[in-house]
Amino acid sequence: MKNYETVIGLEVHAELATKSKIFCGCTTQFGGPPNTQCCPVCTGMPGTLPVLNRRVVEFAAAAGLATGCGITRRCRFDRKNYFYPDLPKAYQISQLYLPICRNGSIEIETDAGKKSVGIHEIHIEEDAGKLVHDPLEDCTFIDYNRCGVPLIEIVSEPDMRSAGEAVAYLEKLRLILQYLGVSDCRMQEGSLRADINLSVREAGQAELGTRTEMKNLNSFRAIARAVEGERRRQIEVLESGGRIVQETRRWDDGRNMSFSMRSKEEAQDYRYFPEPDLPPVEIGEEWLDEIRKRQPELRDAKMLRYEREYGIPAYDAAILTGSKRLADIFEETSALCGNPKEVSNWLMVETLRLLREEEQEPEELTLEPAKLASLIGLIEEGTVNRTTAKEVFEKIFREQVDPVIYVRENGLAMVRDDGLLRETVRRVIEDNPQSAADFLSGKEKALGFLVGRAMKELRGRGDPGRVGALLKEALKQRPGSP
Repeated sequence: MKNYETVIGLEVHAELATKSKIFCGCTTQFGGPPNTQCCPVCTGMPGTLPVLNRRVVEFAAAAGLATGCGITRRCRFDRKNYFYPDLPKAYQISQLYLPICRNGSIEIETDAGKKSVGIHEIHIEEDAGKLVHDPLEDCTFIDYNRCGVPLIEIVSEPDMRSAGEAVAYLEKLRLILQYLGVSDCRMQEGSLRADINLSVREAGQAELGTRTEMKNLNSFRAIARAVEGERRRQIEVLESGGRIVQETRRWDDGRNMSFSMRSKEEAQDYRYFPEPDLPPVEIGEEWLDEIRKRQPELRDAKMLRYEREYGIPAYDAAILTGSKRLADIFEETSALCGNPKEVSNWLMVETLRLLREEEQEPEELTLEPAKLASLIGLIEEGTVNRTTAKEVFEKIFREQVDPVIYVRENGLAMVRDDGLLRETVRRVIEDNPQSAADFLSGKEKALGFLVGRAMKELRGRGDPGRVGALLKEALKQRPGSP
């Protein structure tokens, strides 16, 4: 079989985190009852006129600046005409001729090192509604709540060569948008979706092969599987003497294969023309400077600062900055307790463990920095040991308890009464004579067993170091000890 190279370009649709829609005042909040968040403007009723949401332009420009794009100072909107049930106007307001951002790039990490992926353009458009298919009734319902929700479409150059590179690009892009605050990028809610344009060609061939497009994939796993599946299908077609047809295909992740939907449209099929109801958008230097000044610290810069400012390893910095929510909690908690390494340990170990158990994403964290800082303070002052602290942390994570109140009300503070500790140690030695004899004969592991028994007697409220020291002292005072 010939050696083939995969060529991948992605069109990423990100819903913008504005409170209202792009051309009207309807809310963009996710999850409302069907057809309760729409009005005559976003459903395209005759006689209505769109009014552009200024915030949409600012969010789009911010995304362009963060991805190295040039900003089009005089951009405009165009009508994209097509007929589909979830598009009540029978056209979509988009940007074809003068998109707001052009010619950028982002750098990704690959197995072969760093790689730059070009961004052809970023343009603004409105989202369509949603079709809900009911197989039992054999009918389709239409929810127009999503009509008019503002989108940016980020169109890459065909620079990616594998599923791994495509996922790395999407992960980097998602983090940029989340750090900017322009989109929540919740793929499960459809606020970040990707169309995959893929072709194959013989290795070394300069000319691109015929591409297919797979639309609206909304998970990294599905995207990786779709790339591999479509790559495999196209190679099989070519190897059997067939030819690839330019078309739009649907990826079925359950069956791990794609299916033809329709022939792939070109720009002329949509009969684009300048949007007559919206004037061009003039982006002056003063407005652009305002947007630049609001640009936050992005992930790459934050990682370097964490190493320099907090003295934490590069690996830890990469994990903590891999989620904006996690990074925010880390910084706020560190500022409160002054112990960034301890905060890092709690977030990277216990927090990520509990997130996995709950099948949650870091962005869903409800952990309050003040409560984590308070727990770390209880450890540092010796009020609780680390074993107890883990128990308390789970309560903070799941039930948002106040650690100080929870420790006091549940009697979890460490036992500081030396008399009680010595009595517990004496009783443990008497109840476990063989382990005591083993320790005295040189078997150090026996001491660990005795410490464990003592901690159990104390209901985990002892200081293991202090308990161990008292055990050694008591054992050496026993008759016959060396």
